[in-house]
Amino acid sequence: MTQSEKIIVELIEGGCLCGAVRYRARGQAYGITHCHCKTCRRASGAPFVTWAGFDTDKFTFVKGQPASYRSSPNVVRTFCGKCGTALTYQRRDLSASIDVTLGSMDDPEMMAPQDHTWIEGQLSWIFLDDGLPRYSREREST
Repeated sequence: MTQSEKIIVELIEGGCLCGAVRYRARGQAYGITHCHCKTCRRASGAPFVTWAGFDTDKFTFVKGQPASYRSSPNVVRTFCGKCGTALTYQRRDLSASIDVTLGSMDDPEMMAPQDHTWIEGQLSWIFLDDGLPRYSREREST
């Protein structure tokens, strides 16, 4: 990832709809993507989910503890056990990184998506003309 692909932020705060779970992230956000995969759709109930990656040592839950589940053998997702808000996604093989839903951030306007991933799963009635790069599955390494 090049420096231009990272968004440097002082502090990101967010949490669930009901307020039972709150989190804080610092440092550089990266891999900001609209994910169109089936598991993200099913986990969120939305046509796609927008994620921002953070180093795990720069991310912490500061109020409450989210519920978690393993959505695939290599992935753990967290969500509020009271209201159901999707919060994080973490791959076991990339434990130094955690993805956070932009929609759960207090100020999601602080960063903008960089691309679309897993568009092979994009719903046929979604039409996007934002000019962002599109990847059939995971983004290509540069």
